Amino acid sequence: MAGNFYQVKCPDCENEQVVFGKASTEVVCAVCGHVLVRPGGGKATIEGEVLETVEQRS
Repeated sequence: MAGNFYQVKCPDCENEQVVFGKASTEVVCAVCGHVLVRPGGGKATIEGEVLETVEQRS
């Protein structure tokens, strides 16, 4: 499966979490519950600040 993993900072509590760029379900912050990623029919919509690409897969 091709896709990237990103380290994202939560806009509410500033927790940093690794998420998949093609997530098929909502991903919430493990600390405060804010939605970080929403599925978008392929590439997901990331709602936090992307700090870095952790791993690229092709």
